[in-house]
Amino acid sequence: MSLVIDQQTLDDLRVFGNKEKGSIYSIYNRTHTRGGAELLEQLFRYPLANRQQINDRSKIIRYFMQNQTAFPFKGELFDAAEQYLSETDNRKLLYRHENDIGRKFNQFIGADNEYQQLLRGLCSVVEILIRLQQFLATMPVSSTSMPLSEELRQLSLSLQSPALKEMAGLKLPLKPDFATTALWDKIIRQEEMQQIRKIFYGIYMLDVLISAAAVAKNRGFVTAEATDSMQRELLLEGVYHPQLPKPVSNNLTMLPGSNIVFLTGANMAGKSTFMKSVGIAMFLAHIGFPVPAARMVFSVCDALLTTINLPDNLAMGYSHFYTEVLRVKKMAQQLKRCRNLFIIFDELFRGTNVKDAGEATIEVTAAFASQPNCMFIVSTHIMEAGEELAKNCSNIQFLYLPSEVRNGATQYSYQLQKGISADRHGMIIIQHEGILEMLEKGKSKIRAHEL
Repeated sequence: MSLVIDQQTLDDLRVFGNKEKGSIYSIYNRTHTRGGAELLEQLFRYPLANRQQINDRSKIIRYFMQNQTAFPFKGELFDAAEQYLSETDNRKLLYRHENDIGRKFNQFIGADNEYQQLLRGLCSVVEILIRLQQFLATMPVSSTSMPLSEELRQLSLSLQSPALKEMAGLKLPLKPDFATTALWDKIIRQEEMQQIRKIFYGIYMLDVLISAAAVAKNRGFVTAEATDSMQRELLLEGVYHPQLPKPVSNNLTMLPGSNIVFLTGANMAGKSTFMKSVGIAMFLAHIGFPVPAARMVFSVCDALLTTINLPDNLAMGYSHFYTEVLRVKKMAQQLKRCRNLFIIFDELFRGTNVKDAGEATIEVTAAFASQPNCMFIVSTHIMEAGEELAKNCSNIQFLYLPSEVRNGATQYSYQLQKGISADRHGMIIIQHEGILEMLEKGKSKIRAHEL
């Protein structure tokens, strides 16, 4: 079962992004194999929505973090091996009787390029089997206390066929003659191909989890604890945005009696960054990956939907406000389908006038408040909306990001506080940037030119 997540959310959280701006995927993409990188992308595209699966994966990564486990293979082995395994045409198979005088001569002078390429790929597969057997020998496969025991046991069982077991027990370096090469080729590409593919998948998963553990260890991320969806809780300590050079961390607790956060604050106070930080943590936690925080406990959700950087839809002729309305409609539809949603909405209805935005914010947030199984974070510049909601909705917690003016400049702490912000520094920012002065000077030049 997968977490429901859409493209808007992936874009908001920059899960996948370009090389210039970076992405959450790029933080974790430190795999040693192409197969591992492809599998990592699949995990990112289909987060989990099952508590047991999430916690099992988290425990495996935590084990690798604590033991600083290294990936026991060279990545280039898999490039040669995958090229070899992709040649499934029977005409590409070796046969012992083909070792005639012409082929022997070509091998002697090094002119049989096709054979040499095949031999390189074949030996790569066998070397992978040997190194896997050596790696498994160092791991407590039979220990029930080890979270990876079942996965390692399956890998170990995959090596138990007599032919593969014999190959895995060979010594390096490999120097097979033609007859041995033909025999190995028949075993790998005809008799044991299905087992070989299972083994490679297991190794690629090892690559992903070991790499994730190394990233988390290096960055100080922690594994999260998933609780039952009926708990409806989120405990975040020291959560921060992993792409900022000097991030400020914050704490957040959401419970059944406080399942809605109404966030206010001045422009540039850090509302969007905080919401993205929470969204990224929830996303990574549902993959079972470590999160940028000091501690995280969360209830598993059915869907994660965000609206932070919502663009106009010019192709459809939709205004920004109408695009916002359609986005809220989509969330309402998901609320009907899914039992437990986590929704983040930055600046509800910013595309319309203040009066309509205020009224719509109150009505929609109040409607969110009637959904006890879900959790919401809503931000706005309209402080009056918060004051109205405080009168009627007991399950809304009001938080704000403060700012203050010092020596004519606005200062931000980026630290959450309880309450509703009263900060209004828009004109101070405009004045600090000297915009009005520039316009006045330009106006004076025009007058002087006219005279």
